[in-house]
Amino acid sequence: MAMYGLRKISRPLFVISLVLTANVLRAAADESDAATSFMASRLVRSNCSAGCDTESSNCSCETSDYCCDSGIFGRGWLIPDLSDSGRKSLADKHAPAGLMGDHVHGRGEWMFEYKYMNMYMEDNRIGTSTVPDAAAFGFDGTNGLATPTQMTMEMHMMHIMYGLTDSVTLYAMPMWNSLTMDHLRNTPFPPNAPLAGTPFTTHNSGFGDLTLGGMWQFHESECDQWIFNFGFSVPTGDIDRTTQVPTGGVLDQEYPYPMRLGSGTFNFKPAVTYKRFFDCSSVGCQFEADIPTDYSDQGYRVGETFKLSAWYAHLMRDWLALSFRIEGAWKDNYHGADPDLPQAIISTNRPDMRGGEWLRFGYGAMILLRGGNLINAEVLHPVYQDLDGIQLEDDWQFFISWSKAFGGAKKHHRH
Repeated sequence: MAMYGLRKISRPLFVISLVLTANVLRAAADESDAATSFMASRLVRSNCSAGCDTESSNCSCETSDYCCDSGIFGRGWLIPDLSDSGRKSLADKHAPAGLMGDHVHGRGEWMFEYKYMNMYMEDNRIGTSTVPDAAAFGFDGTNGLATPTQMTMEMHMMHIMYGLTDSVTLYAMPMWNSLTMDHLRNTPFPPNAPLAGTPFTTHNSGFGDLTLGGMWQFHESECDQWIFNFGFSVPTGDIDRTTQVPTGGVLDQEYPYPMRLGSGTFNFKPAVTYKRFFDCSSVGCQFEADIPTDYSDQGYRVGETFKLSAWYAHLMRDWLALSFRIEGAWKDNYHGADPDLPQAIISTNRPDMRGGEWLRFGYGAMILLRGGNLINAEVLHPVYQDLDGIQLEDDWQFFISWSKAFGGAKKHHRH
């Protein structure tokens, strides 16, 4: 299986992340005057910035690492001077790349972000067990003509944010989806007998559902933040496209559920995020939901999705942070059914085989460059998954983004 070696190490990394997060949360309980401690450390940073040179080698996180680096890692064209910046302006100011809706902007400030996501799935799974392709044919009255074998889902997202006030930020997020699924035809294959037992690939791409909303920072102190996200999606993704590839050009049929570009409904997408900052690290947690409000014009409603994430980020330098994240996800099966999708043909036409539970572990890096350019990347692996019916199992997810804020008042405590 692709990426098998990385999946083998996900479990020990998951345990390490639990230990790190537990230690940081315990430290949070004991830290009664973090704001004073932070201001003192920033003074030391400033003194180090003024006093050290490129020959120095004794600067640490508390003594302004960046001022002592040489070459492109010095205060040159690439790495910024953050000695006078607020704590929430350093590399870990945002959540890991796989999360959104975790920060607000000052009044009149704009932010543009491009984010790329790649999700790869391979092999069929029944509940918690991986099964070979041969065992997928005919399972529970489905996969009679073909079975999926792997899928790649790519998303290109443009995130546009505007600070309406210092506590309220509005945003819009158009996206372009690219979906590719590989299959294996059954033997026999009545629609086109010569194709029995052969593989085929379907592809669908186009605009997905448009997400709009606003974020309200209802609490902020020197060291922590609480943010509520009022989001919703508009059904701009096409769910009616057809293909002749599965039958080799004999029949025209609609794409199955996971190959469609949108949900077909207006969805409510609330989230709440908490972040706490320390001198050289930060922790956070986020709960998010995706709840459809009605049935689509094709007679079905996608399942509700709920996710809970907790992360720990450590500043290696003021401009470089490493992140570790745990994510639990729960997804319900679809309600209703599209009458144009025969459920006996393939499992991706079954609305009762869309849900499941996942536990994932993620690790990533954040790099803050000159001019406020932030590069954020993360890889996410499943450490546990229990799927309803038979479905393709998750292998990994990859996220990478570039973002930059400009305009508005300069508020170090925000960016």
